[in-house]
Amino acid sequence: MIKNVLITGGAGFIGSSLALKLLDKGYKVTVLDNLSPQIHGEDGTSSELFLKIRDKVTFYQGDVINSDDWRKALKGQDVVVHLAAETGTGQSMYEINKYIDVNVKGTSNLLDILTNEEHQVKKIVIAASRAIYGEGMYHCTKHGTVFPVERTEADMSKGDFEVKCPICNRDAEVMATTEETKIHPTSIYGITKQMQEQMCMVVGKSLNIPVVAYRYQNVYGPGQSLKNPYTGILSIFSTIIKNNNNINIFEDGRESRDFVFIDDVVDATILGIEKDEANFESFNVGTGVATTVVEVANVLKEKYQSDTVIEISGNYRLGDIRHNYADLTKIHEKLGFTVKVSFEEGISKFVNWVNQQEVVEDKYQKSIDEMKKKGLYK
Repeated sequence: MIKNVLITGGAGFIGSSLALKLLDKGYKVTVLDNLSPQIHGEDGTSSELFLKIRDKVTFYQGDVINSDDWRKALKGQDVVVHLAAETGTGQSMYEINKYIDVNVKGTSNLLDILTNEEHQVKKIVIAASRAIYGEGMYHCTKHGTVFPVERTEADMSKGDFEVKCPICNRDAEVMATTEETKIHPTSIYGITKQMQEQMCMVVGKSLNIPVVAYRYQNVYGPGQSLKNPYTGILSIFSTIIKNNNNINIFEDGRESRDFVFIDDVVDATILGIEKDEANFESFNVGTGVATTVVEVANVLKEKYQSDTVIEISGNYRLGDIRHNYADLTKIHEKLGFTVKVSFEEGISKFVNWVNQQEVVEDKYQKSIDEMKKKGLYK
């Protein structure tokens, strides 16, 4: 029987919400987290995310790149939910060593211990990402279902941001991404998430330890770090608005994502812990609905009653995908997962939460300047 759950990155956005839900269900929860300043600020022990779980879980401040920290946290654990990772798609393109070290080496440390040392781990739940699909699955009027490669700088520099058929180079139409879609990430972040998932599946099968991989779409909701300028578009835009700065929308504003509320993500993750039907399977977690970036900006501006100017600049970042939204057939049929929170309801809850927070410094332009220096932002 599963009683003890270790959550790496358990003081983060998804991890802390998952920890509280598991505690409510009677599990004993241990958290391993390094309280990264990028997420928690300079004093991680005073961040809202950490304070949510303090004194409720067994907490180890440590790092997944340190095997000894893993060993301490793994003692007596039945399940490992491995969420700890660096998560900025753009940042991954120039902080390559950091993303490989944390995401790949950190995961290999876990698997090496499980392979070579005594433990009682009975299941691994690994946080993968929709980023592993790259541009995902598209329809070409001439060639049917295709899997486009990354968009070219030559096209985007001319303001042509549409995804092309890899065979005839015609504009292609996005389709819902299934779990059988070709895996071909277009960023270092996506590559590391692919490696995490595949490493866990291969080693889990060799050790007969069930693995469940979740390919999360764009997760949002109360508790998402407002300090991190590298990931979480709703949080980034909210911090910009609260600082009375203008929002620069990349490309033509019609690029889209599948935004899934934190409560739905937690529910899906718990299904993977509890259901044998999830074993050795990979699942999309999203809403199955695509929302454009300019829609997000306009809704936030309206809800914050802000005078922020929304500028659609035509700027672009190399490595960004154009669209992605999830096909949820598999997770619905195998695990019974259904989306409970619509984007309209979820964004209202998120805005209400943000309005109760202190305004933090807007560091987004700094992140853009970093990409400009590396030639990755045009």
